[in-house]
Amino acid sequence: MTDPTLLLKRLQDFDFLRGLDETPLRDLANSAAWKVFLPNAVVFWEGDTESNLYYLQYGSLKALRTAPDGREQVLRFLDAGEIFNEIGVLAKRPNPVTAVALEESGIWLIPRHALEEVVMKYPQTALQIIGNMADKIISLVTLASDLSLKTVEARFAKLLLDSAENDVIERRRWTTQTEMASHLGTVPDVLSRVIRELTKAGLIEMDKQHIRILNRAGLAERAMLQGD
Repeated sequence: MTDPTLLLKRLQDFDFLRGLDETPLRDLANSAAWKVFLPNAVVFWEGDTESNLYYLQYGSLKALRTAPDGREQVLRFLDAGEIFNEIGVLAKRPNPVTAVALEESGIWLIPRHALEEVVMKYPQTALQIIGNMADKIISLVTLASDLSLKTVEARFAKLLLDSAENDVIERRRWTTQTEMASHLGTVPDVLSRVIRELTKAGLIEMDKQHIRILNRAGLAERAMLQGD
């Protein structure tokens, strides 16, 4: 995994780097450092000033904020193939979140100076990065709206619909009730009641390996998606 040529192949697929020839991409790949984080390891802390753009080669992470009383609000789960920390690396501001590995995760760290060189030489890259960041801002606005306007049941139903592939969600570290409750802005006991209700209604079924959607239309109704 530590071979930069592996990263080069991934960089060629990044939306915000499309249109660049191989030379600047190779420079980025050669500047990157490889690091493996064990489960529950902190990749970076909220408030840190990070100087790297991160590419998650394998594993999964959660991006969260912590309240003064210790409660966590998970803002985003990250899966293999995603990039993150655009704000920290480009805006040069303290990071707004803490990133924690949910399982063993291999990450490429691309230093700020290397990315800045590409942006200065290829201005279209900056516009593409801005577009990428805008998509994530929209997602955060949607999350804030859901937390204030929708019930836990509606938020959970929407999470399942958004996460399912062929109506199946593989149970991973982020699909424990504790992690899902943190993401939904609730507590495990409340989420357990919601799961029992959706199961009783015949909308979903859960076991240790999978969550299955049995009635997509019915779950969409619980998610309050009509008219969206």
